[in-house]
Amino acid sequence: MQTPGTPAAAAFTRILGLDPGLRITGFGIIDVSGNHLHYVASGCIRTSEGGDRPLPDRLKTLLDGVHEIIDTYHPGIAAVEKVFVNVNPQSTLLLGQARGAVICGAVSRDLPIAEYTALQIKQAVVGQGKASKEQVQHMVARLLSLTGEPQADAADALACAICHAHGSTGLGALTGPFARQRGGRILGV
Repeated sequence: MQTPGTPAAAAFTRILGLDPGLRITGFGIIDVSGNHLHYVASGCIRTSEGGDRPLPDRLKTLLDGVHEIIDTYHPGIAAVEKVFVNVNPQSTLLLGQARGAVICGAVSRDLPIAEYTALQIKQAVVGQGKASKEQVQHMVARLLSLTGEPQADAADALACAICHAHGSTGLGALTGPFARQRGGRILGV
């Protein structure tokens, strides 16, 4: 059975990219067939519509949103941006809780998780780790042949998925979550 956005080619990997945030979590789904990237869907899970809601309700919204995306698009793996340490410890803790809810949503649907830093994602998509959000949006649109630039949080999630796609082919093929390093060499497990 063909799911929404499935390319005509039979052999492809569907990647769910997630950019966790407590107010807005971006998601992006791409299919990878050989060296070709195909856009499937993207958007945002918003937790603060209708005013400030209690933290547990917002985390449940994230968990339920990730479940709905996975149940609709059936990805084979989730790529999640790692949390960076913020100047404000409270903000870092809240972001960590949002990230935990997003990861739990994917893991509870038996998806393997790959994690990437913002630096790794920007390098994979733009070519430099200090790229601006606008540069990421522009390159995501170009790499996926989109007619317009996606919203910033959705673009970051698509960039995370693209980063995983680039890392799982060619020279980066053995650096994924199921690889281990031994004696300075990376070996697939």
